[in-house]
Amino acid sequence: MYTPPAFRTDDLPTVHAMMRATRLATLVTATAEGPLVTPLPLLLAEDEGEYGVLYGHVARANPQWSTPATGPAVVLFMGPDAYVSPGWYAAKREHGKVVPTWNYTAVQATGPVEFFDDADRLRDIVTRLTDRHEAGRPAPWAVSDAPDAFIAAQLRGIVGLRLPIARLEGKRKLSQNRTAEDRAGVAQGLAAGPDPADRALAALIPR
Repeated sequence: MYTPPAFRTDDLPTVHAMMRATRLATLVTATAEGPLVTPLPLLLAEDEGEYGVLYGHVARANPQWSTPATGPAVVLFMGPDAYVSPGWYAAKREHGKVVPTWNYTAVQATGPVEFFDDADRLRDIVTRLTDRHEAGRPAPWAVSDAPDAFIAAQLRGIVGLRLPIARLEGKRKLSQNRTAEDRAGVAQGLAAGPDPADRALAALIPR
């Protein structure tokens, strides 16, 4: 991931928080047949390894798990993003030498991916994923709410994945390369927008 120094985020707790905030990640593997891509929710085990370990699962019918990879896998976690209008810059009123851009946050995790179909490991991952996304609901659903035989059959239709992170890159492109006046204009413009993602990004702009 191309990351100019002004946008690089190396603080591990910050990068992990960005990953946890992303509900749907993107798994990419390079193969002799070309790149294979799957959007999927993932769990981050922060206390495993130097950078953490990712866990999840794909459909057994998905060829990504059975097609040999030619190198490490890449997982992309995209945070909020928004178009930045040059009309928001103070510099537009001063000299007019401004152009549009796009602000966003992203994390790229790279490492070897292992696929497995052990039923106990799969049930653990499915249970942890479910508990995470059901948390806070008025009547949270649990894997144990369904009949055991039904869950066992469902587990046979998926393949688990484990990816120990060997390299972790965080990027927060939030107008850090602009003046304080320009950043204030960007934050104000995004905060006034109708899109929730714009407003979320406005709160991240450095003042």
